[in-house]
Amino acid sequence: MKKILMLCLGFFGLYAREIAGKVPLVSKDMAPHSGGDLLVSSQMIDNILHYQTWGELFVYLQVHWFRLLFFGITVGVLVVFLLHYLIIGPKKFAHSGKGIFVYSIFKRVVHWAAALAFVLVIPTGFMMIFGKELGGGDLVLTARYVHSIGTVLFIVSFIPMFLMWLIPMLPSFDDIKWFLMLGGYLTKKKVVVPAGQFNAGQKMWFWVAMLGGIVMIGSGAMMYFQDFHLSILDRFGLDQIDLIRVAAITHNFLGMAVAALFITHLYMSLFAIKGSLDSMIDGYKSEDEVRYMHSSFYKKLKKEDKI
Repeated sequence: MKKILMLCLGFFGLYAREIAGKVPLVSKDMAPHSGGDLLVSSQMIDNILHYQTWGELFVYLQVHWFRLLFFGITVGVLVVFLLHYLIIGPKKFAHSGKGIFVYSIFKRVVHWAAALAFVLVIPTGFMMIFGKELGGGDLVLTARYVHSIGTVLFIVSFIPMFLMWLIPMLPSFDDIKWFLMLGGYLTKKKVVVPAGQFNAGQKMWFWVAMLGGIVMIGSGAMMYFQDFHLSILDRFGLDQIDLIRVAAITHNFLGMAVAALFITHLYMSLFAIKGSLDSMIDGYKSEDEVRYMHSSFYKKLKKEDKI
């Protein structure tokens, strides 16, 4: 345990030293600027060298902050959950009996398709962020291709997932109570947690994945295709390179949030509650788990004589 923490701190220190340096910016008068949309053109070099506000911000973030933040957030989340597991441990519920059927086979297939998409997208995203440390080359290029495949898979699973879980994922008063007691995860005891079919943590992950996913797809497409024409840019005095810079900044910050919440979702599914993942395999949740961790949903089912 001590060796792992020391290794993490060592890597963190390695990237933290980048903060102290100065940002190498190209002077604005180094190259004449000629407006234009197409990157693959005679204007490409001028547009790239002509640093405007977005260019300076992008370079500053790219040189000093993106890798540091990705590393810090990821390690921070992993350390928090490791400490939670060692100090508090997983919750255990009785799994005797048939349980409560909550997920149809269609919902499970869509969920696993989306899960596979994130398993492909997030690690390959990290590989591209830390491409320099990985030596670049074919490995990082392959990661880019796999990243694109994962994105297509997410797009395919997006619409059915959004439609089938839109209503139960809407906010409710239970969510406020859930956050106030942090879902009951800070105690070893089994406590009654106010939550519907999905708790506030699951809802937060859903909305970040869905709404953030739309923005991630759009910004990722801009960076992937690059050479496209948008006449609306002229109205705002922007060049195409500026739009791609904004897309890259947005994509990276959203990527941090998605990565952190995906790790959280994995921990909650695999470790925080024993047997929780079974519901996404056979469709059934333990009645004991539903009674405590989704008490409002349990009361609703009891009232409707469904259990």
